[in-house]
Amino acid sequence: MKPKAIVYKKVDQAVLDFLQETLDVTYFEKLDAQTYPVFLEELKDAEGILGSGLKVGQELLGQAPNLKIVCNTSVGYDNLDLSALAEHGVMATNTPDILNDTVADTIFGLILAAARRIPELDQWVKTGQWNSSLQERWFGVDVHHKILGIIGMGRVGAAIAKRAYCGFDMEILYHNRSRNEEAEQNYHAVYCSLEDLLKQSDIVCLMTPLTLETEKLMGKREFELMKETAIFINGSRGKTVDEQALIEALKTKEILGAGLDVFVQEPVQKDHPLLTMNNVVTLPHIGSATHETRFKMAMLGAVNLAAGLQGDVPPTLINVK
Repeated sequence: MKPKAIVYKKVDQAVLDFLQETLDVTYFEKLDAQTYPVFLEELKDAEGILGSGLKVGQELLGQAPNLKIVCNTSVGYDNLDLSALAEHGVMATNTPDILNDTVADTIFGLILAAARRIPELDQWVKTGQWNSSLQERWFGVDVHHKILGIIGMGRVGAAIAKRAYCGFDMEILYHNRSRNEEAEQNYHAVYCSLEDLLKQSDIVCLMTPLTLETEKLMGKREFELMKETAIFINGSRGKTVDEQALIEALKTKEILGAGLDVFVQEPVQKDHPLLTMNNVVTLPHIGSATHETRFKMAMLGAVNLAAGLQGDVPPTLINVK
């Protein structure tokens, strides 16, 4: 009998075909009020689950006595209670590396869009307001040869640094839990304290995972340390920023602008103050959202799932059973 697995997020048919060769797969394109009770019923016999975003902790694990592995189709795994998983002897996996370049592209798009006011000027043209030569009040700021401060010099941070250094001749400052000697050697990145990074950078890019230590890492004091001409970019998680402090910093012109791919609540509330600000570029958490990358992420998740249920070590195991 094939091991029973649940896929709870829409994936390409090729991913399902791969899984169904060795597993008994129950597939949900999404979990909502209608499908969640069915999912819970199927979970009673499931040995593995594949998807992203589902909170997996004591409550869910208590309803899944046969569960052996939980596979995220994402790099982040703040939805997983690793202590609870360890207690229940359940493996956990994620999908690192595949999305490094795709996310870095998104972040650099945010940098350019915020600095050169591209979304704002796009709407200015489309609404018929371009009826004379461009006035100085519509000017943006240069990106090339500026100082980029990266908070979190992991794989994605290094991919951003590569684009900044090799493509835009930018100086790179970074703050991280440990030194990244490769980034220092390849991109002349300079390791410094968070305070020094904030004071010196023209663009501050936040790329840390969400942990207890990084929650609200950027708050009132941190925005006050930044230059008035600086732009803040968040490509990490919404909760790494005190959103009210960011709003105030933008309102009082403590910083020039922001580019955001993440928010505390997603989807973002329709009346959120950040959505009314012309100096803020907002994206719907699209960091890795290309067809090519999402397919590769789902397939790696599937490989992890199949390996774990066939008694092999998954390629990107987060914890040890």
